[in-house]
Amino acid sequence: MTLFNPMLRASPLSEIFSDHSTLQGMLDFEAALARATALCGAIPESAVQPIAAQCQVDKLDVQALAQAAAGAGNLAIPLVKQLTACVKQHDEQAARYVHWGATSQDVIDSGLVLQLRAVLVASEALLGQLISALIEQIQRHQHSVMPGRTWMQHALPITFGLKLTGTLDALLRWQQRLHEMKPRVLVLQFGGAAGTLASLKEQGINVSLALANVLALNQADTPWHSQRDRLLEVGAWFAGVSTTLGKFANDFSLLMQTEVAEVGEPIAEGRGGSSTMPHKRNPVSCAAILTATTRIPGLMATLYASQNQQHERALGGWQAEWETLPELITLSGGVMQTALDLIVGMQVNAEKMRANLDITHGLIMAESVTLALATSLGKQAAHHLVEQLCHRALDENQPLAALLAQHPQVASYLSLTQIEHLLDPQQALGSNNTFINQVLARAAQQNRELV
Repeated sequence: MTLFNPMLRASPLSEIFSDHSTLQGMLDFEAALARATALCGAIPESAVQPIAAQCQVDKLDVQALAQAAAGAGNLAIPLVKQLTACVKQHDEQAARYVHWGATSQDVIDSGLVLQLRAVLVASEALLGQLISALIEQIQRHQHSVMPGRTWMQHALPITFGLKLTGTLDALLRWQQRLHEMKPRVLVLQFGGAAGTLASLKEQGINVSLALANVLALNQADTPWHSQRDRLLEVGAWFAGVSTTLGKFANDFSLLMQTEVAEVGEPIAEGRGGSSTMPHKRNPVSCAAILTATTRIPGLMATLYASQNQQHERALGGWQAEWETLPELITLSGGVMQTALDLIVGMQVNAEKMRANLDITHGLIMAESVTLALATSLGKQAAHHLVEQLCHRALDENQPLAALLAQHPQVASYLSLTQIEHLLDPQQALGSNNTFINQVLARAAQQNRELV
Protein backbone atom coordinates (compact mmCIF):
# COMPACT_ATOMS: atom_id res chain seq x y z
CA MET A 1 0.00 0.00 0.00
CA THR A 2 1.23 3.49 -0.86
CA LEU A 3 -1.78 5.49 0.34
CA PHE A 4 -0.19 6.12 3.72
CA ASN A 5 3.26 7.05 2.45
CA PRO A 6 2.65 10.84 2.68
CA MET A 7 1.48 10.39 6.26
CA LEU A 8 4.07 7.92 7.52
CA ARG A 9 7.06 7.88 5.14
CA ALA A 10 7.35 11.38 3.71
CA SER A 11 11.12 11.75 3.87
CA PRO A 12 14.07 11.56 1.47
CA LEU A 13 14.78 8.08 2.85
CA SER A 14 11.75 6.50 1.19
CA GLU A 15 12.93 7.00 -2.38
CA ILE A 16 16.22 5.32 -1.54
CA PHE A 17 14.27 2.10 -0.91
CA SER A 18 12.07 2.28 -3.97
CA ASP A 19 12.00 -0.77 -6.26
CA HIS A 20 14.07 1.19 -8.78
CA SER A 21 16.78 2.03 -6.23
CA THR A 22 16.89 -1.54 -4.92
CA LEU A 23 17.48 -2.97 -8.38
CA GLN A 24 19.93 -0.23 -9.32
CA GLY A 25 22.02 -0.98 -6.24
CA MET A 26 22.32 -4.59 -7.37
CA LEU A 27 23.20 -3.51 -10.92
CA ASP A 28 25.82 -1.09 -9.58
CA PHE A 29 27.39 -4.07 -7.84
CA GLU A 30 27.45 -6.06 -11.08
CA ALA A 31 29.06 -3.20 -13.00
CA ALA A 32 31.67 -2.73 -10.26
CA LEU A 33 32.31 -6.49 -10.17
CA ALA A 34 33.10 -6.48 -13.89
CA ARG A 35 35.56 -3.62 -13.41
CA ALA A 36 37.23 -5.25 -10.39
CA THR A 37 37.60 -8.67 -11.98
CA ALA A 38 39.05 -7.10 -15.12
CA LEU A 39 41.50 -5.01 -13.08
CA CYS A 40 42.76 -8.24 -11.52
CA GLY A 41 42.92 -10.08 -14.85
CA ALA A 42 40.13 -12.50 -13.98
CA ILE A 43 38.05 -11.47 -17.02
CA PRO A 44 39.00 -9.64 -20.22
CA GLU A 45 39.07 -5.85 -20.06
CA SER A 46 36.94 -5.84 -23.22
CA ALA A 47 34.00 -7.27 -21.26
CA VAL A 48 33.72 -4.37 -18.81
CA GLN A 49 32.07 -1.71 -20.94
CA PRO A 50 29.43 -3.98 -22.52
CA ILE A 51 28.44 -5.25 -19.05
CA ALA A 52 28.46 -1.83 -17.36
CA ALA A 53 26.41 -0.29 -20.18
CA GLN A 54 23.54 -2.71 -19.53
CA CYS A 55 23.52 -2.17 -15.73
CA GLN A 56 20.55 0.16 -15.81
CA VAL A 57 17.11 -0.60 -14.41
CA ASP A 58 15.33 0.60 -17.54
CA LYS A 59 17.00 -2.28 -19.41
CA LEU A 60 15.13 -4.80 -17.22
CA ASP A 61 11.62 -6.21 -17.38
CA VAL A 62 10.89 -5.50 -13.72
CA GLN A 63 7.50 -7.22 -13.63
CA ALA A 64 8.94 -10.40 -15.16
CA LEU A 65 11.85 -10.22 -12.73
CA ALA A 66 9.49 -10.02 -9.77
CA GLN A 67 7.49 -12.99 -11.00
CA ALA A 68 10.64 -15.05 -11.60
CA ALA A 69 11.95 -14.25 -8.13
CA ALA A 70 9.08 -16.24 -6.62
CA GLY A 71 10.44 -19.40 -8.18
CA ALA A 72 14.13 -18.53 -7.88
CA GLY A 73 13.94 -17.62 -4.18
CA ASN A 74 15.52 -14.17 -4.56
CA LEU A 75 15.75 -11.20 -6.92
CA ALA A 76 19.39 -11.67 -7.87
CA ILE A 77 18.98 -14.86 -9.90
CA PRO A 78 16.46 -13.47 -12.43
CA LEU A 79 18.29 -10.12 -12.42
CA VAL A 80 21.56 -11.77 -13.43
CA LYS A 81 19.72 -13.82 -16.03
CA GLN A 82 18.14 -10.73 -17.60
CA LEU A 83 21.37 -8.76 -17.38
CA THR A 84 23.26 -11.55 -19.12
CA ALA A 85 20.66 -11.65 -21.90
CA CYS A 86 20.89 -7.86 -22.35
CA VAL A 87 24.69 -7.99 -22.58
CA LYS A 88 24.52 -10.93 -24.98
CA GLN A 89 22.42 -8.90 -27.41
CA HIS A 90 25.34 -6.48 -27.77
CA ASP A 91 28.41 -8.61 -27.05
CA GLU A 92 28.13 -12.39 -26.83
CA GLN A 93 31.67 -12.80 -25.49
CA ALA A 94 31.19 -10.21 -22.71
CA ALA A 95 27.99 -11.95 -21.60
CA ARG A 96 30.10 -14.94 -20.53
CA TYR A 97 31.63 -12.84 -17.74
CA VAL A 98 28.53 -11.36 -16.10
CA HIS A 99 28.41 -12.05 -12.34
CA TRP A 100 31.89 -13.63 -12.42
CA GLY A 101 32.88 -15.14 -9.07
CA ALA A 102 29.92 -13.83 -7.09
CA THR A 103 26.84 -15.40 -5.55
CA SER A 104 23.28 -14.08 -5.34
CA GLN A 105 23.67 -12.94 -1.75
CA ASP A 106 26.74 -10.89 -2.65
CA VAL A 107 24.64 -8.95 -5.15
CA ILE A 108 21.68 -8.41 -2.82
CA ASP A 109 23.67 -7.59 0.31
CA SER A 110 26.15 -5.26 -1.37
CA GLY A 111 23.29 -3.55 -3.23
CA LEU A 112 21.62 -3.07 0.16
CA VAL A 113 24.82 -1.59 1.62
CA LEU A 114 24.91 0.93 -1.24
CA GLN A 115 21.35 1.90 -0.33
CA LEU A 116 22.32 2.11 3.33
CA ARG A 117 25.16 4.46 2.49
CA ALA A 118 22.74 6.80 0.75
CA VAL A 119 20.21 6.50 3.54
CA LEU A 120 22.77 7.21 6.26
CA VAL A 121 23.96 10.33 4.41
CA ALA A 122 20.35 11.51 4.11
CA SER A 123 19.69 10.66 7.77
CA GLU A 124 22.78 12.55 8.86
CA ALA A 125 21.47 15.65 7.08
CA LEU A 126 17.97 15.20 8.50
CA LEU A 127 19.32 14.70 12.01
CA GLY A 128 21.45 17.83 11.64
CA GLN A 129 18.35 19.81 10.71
CA LEU A 130 16.49 18.42 13.72
CA ILE A 131 19.34 19.42 16.02
CA SER A 132 19.49 22.93 14.57
CA ALA A 133 15.73 23.39 14.89
CA LEU A 134 15.79 22.23 18.50
CA ILE A 135 18.65 24.58 19.35
CA GLU A 136 16.69 27.51 17.95
CA GLN A 137 13.58 26.63 19.98
CA ILE A 138 15.61 26.00 23.14
CA GLN A 139 17.22 29.42 22.89
CA ARG A 140 13.79 30.96 22.34
CA HIS A 141 12.23 29.22 25.34
CA GLN A 142 15.13 28.83 27.75
CA HIS A 143 13.28 30.97 30.29
CA SER A 144 9.68 29.92 29.53
CA VAL A 145 8.75 28.53 32.93
CA MET A 146 6.22 25.69 33.07
CA PRO A 147 5.16 22.85 35.34
CA GLY A 148 7.43 19.86 35.39
CA ARG A 149 5.35 16.70 35.55
CA THR A 150 6.06 13.34 37.16
CA TRP A 151 3.56 10.48 37.23
CA MET A 152 1.43 12.77 34.99
CA GLN A 153 1.06 15.26 37.87
CA HIS A 154 2.61 18.64 38.62
CA ALA A 155 6.01 18.18 40.23
CA LEU A 156 8.31 21.24 40.29
CA PRO A 157 8.80 24.13 37.86
CA ILE A 158 11.06 23.66 34.85
CA THR A 159 11.38 25.58 31.61
CA PHE A 160 10.16 24.51 28.20
CA GLY A 161 13.74 25.02 27.07
CA LEU A 162 14.88 22.29 29.47
CA LYS A 163 12.20 19.89 28.22
CA LEU A 164 13.42 20.41 24.66
CA THR A 165 17.02 20.10 25.82
CA GLY A 166 16.36 16.54 26.96
CA THR A 167 15.44 15.63 23.37
CA LEU A 168 18.45 17.50 21.99
CA ASP A 169 20.78 15.76 24.43
CA ALA A 170 19.58 12.35 23.23
CA LEU A 171 19.79 13.30 19.54
CA LEU A 172 23.37 14.46 20.01
CA ARG A 173 24.21 10.98 21.28
CA TRP A 174 22.46 9.42 18.28
CA GLN A 175 24.51 11.71 16.06
CA GLN A 176 27.71 10.43 17.67
CA ARG A 177 26.58 6.83 17.29
CA LEU A 178 25.86 7.39 13.59
CA HIS A 179 29.35 8.79 13.06
CA GLU A 180 30.90 5.80 14.84
CA MET A 181 28.65 3.24 13.13
CA LYS A 182 29.19 4.18 9.47
CA PRO A 183 32.64 2.57 9.02
CA ARG A 184 31.40 -0.66 10.66
CA VAL A 185 28.30 -1.11 8.52
CA LEU A 186 29.29 0.27 5.11
CA VAL A 187 31.14 -2.91 4.23
CA LEU A 188 31.30 -4.93 1.02
CA GLN A 189 29.70 -8.36 0.90
CA PHE A 190 31.69 -10.65 -1.37
CA GLY A 191 32.26 -14.29 -0.59
CA GLY A 192 31.01 -16.42 -3.44
CA ALA A 193 28.99 -19.57 -2.97
CA ALA A 194 30.17 -20.58 0.51
CA GLY A 195 32.16 -17.55 1.63
CA THR A 196 35.58 -18.69 0.32
CA LEU A 197 35.73 -17.04 -3.14
CA ALA A 198 36.88 -20.43 -4.38
CA SER A 199 35.75 -19.76 -7.95
CA LEU A 200 38.32 -16.95 -8.21
CA LYS A 201 41.11 -19.16 -6.89
CA GLU A 202 44.21 -17.16 -5.88
CA GLN A 203 42.69 -13.93 -7.25
CA GLY A 204 39.83 -13.88 -4.73
CA ILE A 205 41.30 -11.44 -2.21
CA ASN A 206 42.63 -9.09 -4.88
CA VAL A 207 39.26 -8.99 -6.62
CA SER A 208 37.56 -8.36 -3.30
CA LEU A 209 39.90 -5.46 -2.51
CA ALA A 210 39.44 -4.00 -5.98
CA LEU A 211 35.66 -4.36 -5.76
CA ALA A 212 35.54 -2.60 -2.40
CA ASN A 213 37.64 0.17 -3.87
CA VAL A 214 35.42 0.58 -6.95
CA LEU A 215 32.30 0.76 -4.76
CA ALA A 216 34.03 2.94 -2.13
CA LEU A 217 33.05 0.48 0.61
CA ASN A 218 35.11 -0.88 3.47
CA GLN A 219 36.55 -4.37 3.18
CA ALA A 220 35.23 -7.06 5.53
CA ASP A 221 37.72 -9.40 7.19
CA THR A 222 35.38 -12.26 6.29
CA PRO A 223 32.19 -12.47 4.23
CA TRP A 224 29.18 -11.89 6.49
CA HIS A 225 26.55 -13.95 4.70
CA SER A 226 25.12 -15.32 7.96
CA GLN A 227 26.56 -12.80 10.47
CA ARG A 228 24.01 -9.98 10.37
CA ASP A 229 25.00 -7.83 13.34
CA ARG A 230 25.81 -4.88 11.05
CA LEU A 231 22.23 -4.71 9.82
CA LEU A 232 20.96 -5.15 13.35
CA GLU A 233 23.04 -2.15 14.39
CA VAL A 234 21.63 -0.05 11.57
CA GLY A 235 18.08 -1.03 12.48
CA ALA A 236 18.71 -0.31 16.16
CA TRP A 237 20.02 3.15 15.32
CA PHE A 238 16.90 4.07 13.38
CA ALA A 239 14.65 2.53 16.03
CA GLY A 240 16.48 4.46 18.74
CA VAL A 241 16.22 7.83 17.01
CA SER A 242 12.53 7.15 16.38
CA THR A 243 11.76 6.28 19.98
CA THR A 244 13.55 9.43 21.16
CA LEU A 245 11.31 11.45 18.86
CA GLY A 246 8.33 9.31 19.85
CA LYS A 247 8.83 10.33 23.48
CA PHE A 248 8.94 13.96 22.35
CA ALA A 249 5.72 13.53 20.33
CA ASN A 250 3.97 11.82 23.22
CA ASP A 251 4.82 14.66 25.60
CA PHE A 252 3.86 17.24 22.99
CA SER A 253 0.46 15.68 22.42
CA LEU A 254 -0.22 15.71 26.16
CA LEU A 255 0.72 19.39 26.35
CA MET A 256 -1.75 20.00 23.48
CA GLN A 257 -4.72 18.68 25.44
CA THR A 258 -7.49 21.26 25.70
CA GLU A 259 -7.17 21.56 29.47
CA VAL A 260 -3.39 22.07 29.24
CA ALA A 261 -3.07 24.05 25.98
CA GLU A 262 0.61 24.88 26.42
CA VAL A 263 1.66 24.03 22.86
CA GLY A 264 0.12 23.46 19.46
CA GLU A 265 1.11 21.90 16.18
CA PRO A 266 1.85 24.13 13.17
CA ILE A 267 -1.23 25.84 11.75
CA ALA A 268 -2.19 25.08 8.16
CA GLU A 269 -5.36 24.86 6.13
CA GLY A 270 -7.12 21.54 6.76
CA ARG A 271 -4.56 20.41 9.31
CA GLY A 272 -5.80 18.52 12.37
CA GLY A 273 -9.47 18.99 11.64
CA SER A 274 -12.39 16.68 12.28
CA SER A 275 -14.97 15.38 9.82
CA THR A 276 -17.75 16.37 12.24
CA MET A 277 -16.38 18.84 14.81
CA PRO A 278 -15.31 22.22 13.38
CA HIS A 279 -13.49 23.25 16.55
CA LYS A 280 -11.02 20.35 16.59
CA ARG A 281 -7.29 20.87 16.21
CA ASN A 282 -5.90 17.39 16.52
CA PRO A 283 -2.19 16.55 17.02
CA VAL A 284 -1.86 14.84 13.64
CA SER A 285 1.95 15.04 13.48
CA CYS A 286 2.22 13.44 16.89
CA ALA A 287 -0.22 10.75 15.79
CA ALA A 288 1.88 9.95 12.71
CA ILE A 289 5.06 9.73 14.80
CA LEU A 290 3.43 7.55 17.45
CA THR A 291 1.89 5.30 14.77
CA ALA A 292 5.35 4.59 13.40
CA THR A 293 7.02 4.15 16.78
CA THR A 294 4.31 1.68 17.76
CA ARG A 295 5.24 -0.50 14.77
CA ILE A 296 9.02 -0.17 14.90
CA PRO A 297 9.65 -2.41 17.97
CA GLY A 298 7.98 -5.32 16.15
CA LEU A 299 10.21 -4.77 13.13
CA MET A 300 13.26 -4.71 15.40
CA ALA A 301 12.08 -7.98 16.95
CA THR A 302 12.11 -9.52 13.46
CA LEU A 303 15.68 -8.31 12.89
CA TYR A 304 16.73 -9.82 16.21
CA ALA A 305 15.02 -13.10 15.37
CA SER A 306 16.67 -13.18 11.95
CA GLN A 307 20.13 -13.19 13.55
CA ASN A 308 19.70 -16.92 14.07
CA GLN A 309 20.91 -18.04 10.64
CA GLN A 310 22.02 -21.50 9.58
CA HIS A 311 25.61 -22.36 8.66
CA GLU A 312 27.25 -20.33 5.87
CA ARG A 313 24.07 -19.22 4.05
CA ALA A 314 20.68 -18.81 5.69
CA LEU A 315 17.22 -20.19 5.05
CA GLY A 316 14.50 -17.75 6.11
CA GLY A 317 16.45 -15.40 8.38
CA TRP A 318 18.23 -13.57 5.59
CA GLN A 319 15.09 -13.37 3.51
CA ALA A 320 13.13 -11.94 6.47
CA GLU A 321 15.38 -8.86 6.40
CA TRP A 322 14.51 -7.88 2.84
CA GLU A 323 11.29 -6.03 3.63
CA THR A 324 11.79 -5.55 7.36
CA LEU A 325 14.83 -3.30 7.38
CA PRO A 326 13.62 -0.97 4.59
CA GLU A 327 10.22 -0.74 6.28
CA LEU A 328 11.83 0.15 9.59
CA ILE A 329 14.11 2.74 7.98
CA THR A 330 11.43 4.42 5.88
CA LEU A 331 9.08 4.62 8.87
CA SER A 332 11.93 6.13 10.88
CA GLY A 333 12.61 8.61 8.10
CA GLY A 334 8.97 9.64 8.29
CA VAL A 335 9.32 10.11 12.04
CA MET A 336 12.38 12.32 11.59
CA GLN A 337 10.82 14.44 8.85
CA THR A 338 7.52 14.83 10.68
CA ALA A 339 9.29 15.72 13.92
CA LEU A 340 11.38 18.30 12.08
CA ASP A 341 8.29 19.96 10.62
CA LEU A 342 6.65 19.90 14.05
CA ILE A 343 9.62 21.42 15.87
CA VAL A 344 10.16 24.14 13.28
CA GLY A 345 6.51 25.23 13.21
CA MET A 346 5.25 24.43 16.69
CA GLN A 347 3.14 26.97 18.57
CA VAL A 348 4.21 27.65 22.16
CA ASN A 349 1.92 29.40 24.65
CA ALA A 350 4.37 30.58 27.31
CA GLU A 351 1.64 32.55 29.08
CA LYS A 352 -0.48 29.42 29.52
CA MET A 353 2.57 27.53 30.78
CA ARG A 354 3.06 30.16 33.45
CA ALA A 355 -0.64 30.27 34.28
CA ASN A 356 -0.78 26.49 34.71
CA LEU A 357 1.78 26.78 37.49
CA ASP A 358 -0.86 28.60 39.54
CA ILE A 359 -3.79 26.21 39.16
CA THR A 360 -2.83 24.41 42.39
CA HIS A 361 -2.68 27.70 44.33
CA GLY A 362 1.04 27.48 44.93
CA LEU A 363 1.24 23.79 45.86
CA ILE A 364 3.84 23.15 43.18
CA MET A 365 6.26 25.23 45.27
CA ALA A 366 5.59 23.41 48.55
CA GLU A 367 8.96 21.65 48.51
CA SER A 368 10.89 24.93 48.66
CA VAL A 369 8.93 25.96 51.77
CA THR A 370 9.58 22.56 53.33
CA LEU A 371 13.31 22.90 52.79
CA ALA A 372 13.33 26.43 54.22
CA LEU A 373 11.53 25.27 57.37
CA ALA A 374 13.65 22.12 57.65
CA THR A 375 16.66 24.10 58.84
CA SER A 376 14.67 24.98 61.98
CA LEU A 377 12.14 22.16 62.38
CA GLY A 378 13.97 19.23 60.79
CA LYS A 379 13.07 17.64 57.48
CA GLN A 380 10.35 15.25 58.66
CA ALA A 381 8.55 17.76 60.88
CA ALA A 382 8.68 20.44 58.18
CA HIS A 383 7.39 18.00 55.56
CA HIS A 384 4.49 16.95 57.79
CA LEU A 385 3.51 20.55 58.54
CA VAL A 386 3.60 21.74 54.92
CA GLU A 387 1.78 18.58 53.76
CA GLN A 388 -1.10 19.34 56.14
CA LEU A 389 -1.33 22.89 54.86
CA CYS A 390 -1.31 21.64 51.27
CA HIS A 391 -4.26 19.37 52.04
CA ARG A 392 -6.10 22.34 53.55
CA ALA A 393 -5.36 24.47 50.51
CA LEU A 394 -6.94 21.82 48.29
CA ASP A 395 -9.91 21.12 50.59
CA GLU A 396 -10.70 24.80 51.22
CA ASN A 397 -9.64 26.08 47.77
CA GLN A 398 -7.28 28.61 49.32
CA PRO A 399 -3.84 29.83 48.23
CA LEU A 400 -1.03 28.06 50.02
CA ALA A 401 0.68 31.42 50.66
CA ALA A 402 -2.23 32.64 52.80
CA LEU A 403 -2.35 29.45 54.88
CA LEU A 404 1.42 29.55 55.42
CA ALA A 405 1.35 33.22 56.51
CA GLN A 406 -1.52 32.51 58.93
CA HIS A 407 0.09 29.53 60.57
CA PRO A 408 1.85 30.62 63.78
CA GLN A 409 4.64 28.05 63.60
CA VAL A 410 5.48 28.99 60.02
CA ALA A 411 5.17 32.70 60.73
CA SER A 412 7.70 32.40 63.55
CA TYR A 413 10.37 31.38 61.02
CA LEU A 414 9.31 32.91 57.70
CA SER A 415 8.06 36.40 56.89
CA LEU A 416 5.39 37.03 54.25
CA THR A 417 8.10 38.35 51.92
CA GLN A 418 10.13 35.17 52.38
CA ILE A 419 7.06 32.99 51.78
CA GLU A 420 6.23 34.85 48.56
CA HIS A 421 9.83 34.48 47.43
CA LEU A 422 9.79 30.75 48.17
CA LEU A 423 6.55 30.34 46.22
CA ASP A 424 7.88 32.16 43.14
CA PRO A 425 8.48 29.49 40.44
CA GLN A 426 11.29 31.53 38.92
CA GLN A 427 13.25 31.06 42.14
CA ALA A 428 12.98 27.28 42.05
CA LEU A 429 14.62 26.34 38.77
CA GLY A 430 17.80 25.01 40.35
CA SER A 431 20.35 24.03 37.70
CA ASN A 432 17.85 24.36 34.84
CA ASN A 433 19.93 26.91 32.91
CA THR A 434 23.21 25.13 33.61
CA PHE A 435 21.89 21.91 32.08
CA ILE A 436 20.62 23.78 29.02
CA ASN A 437 23.88 25.65 28.51
CA GLN A 438 25.93 22.46 28.88
CA VAL A 439 23.99 20.72 26.12
CA LEU A 440 24.06 23.75 23.85
CA ALA A 441 27.82 23.98 24.29
CA ARG A 442 28.23 20.30 23.47
CA ALA A 443 26.05 20.72 20.38
CA ALA A 444 28.28 23.53 19.16
CA GLN A 445 31.43 21.52 19.82
CA GLN A 446 30.04 18.38 18.17
CA ASN A 447 29.01 20.37 15.12
CA ARG A 448 32.59 21.61 14.74
CA GLU A 449 34.05 18.12 15.20
CA LEU A 450 31.71 16.17 12.91
CA VAL A 451 31.35 18.62 10.03
